[in-house]
Amino acid sequence: MTTVKEMMTTDVECCTPLDHIYEAAVKMRDYNVGSIPIVDGNRLVGIVTDRDLVIRGIAEKKPGSTAVTEVMSEQLVTISPDASVAEAARLMAKHQIRRLPVVEGDTLVGMMSLGDLAIHEASDEQAGEALTEISQYH
Repeated sequence: MTTVKEMMTTDVECCTPLDHIYEAAVKMRDYNVGSIPIVDGNRLVGIVTDRDLVIRGIAEKKPGSTAVTEVMSEQLVTISPDASVAEAARLMAKHQIRRLPVVEGDTLVGMMSLGDLAIHEASDEQAGEALTEISQYH
């Protein structure tokens, strides 16, 4: 069984609750990612997605100086590094998410993305199934 720990990205760029949405947007651009975890110390407290910035930020006419905590998602779906890749794919499909924070307790230790799944041959089928589920319009 391949575990999440074996496939996750460990070099995760984060913001803190003191950061502004402008800083989150710049990091997304600079690192070519669609979400930024929000951590207080190493404790995961939320995540800001590009969609959060648009829907809860720009569309609500919030300035770039707005705290990330005002637009972040706090209802998080996470996974343990010891979980199976199949379980990660199932969670991503079930919740229609492309990025899954990997936590030990409440400490962020990595991120699992559909890209991480797709890179590994053994997971191509799982990644494809997850992508199909995530992409379906419900």
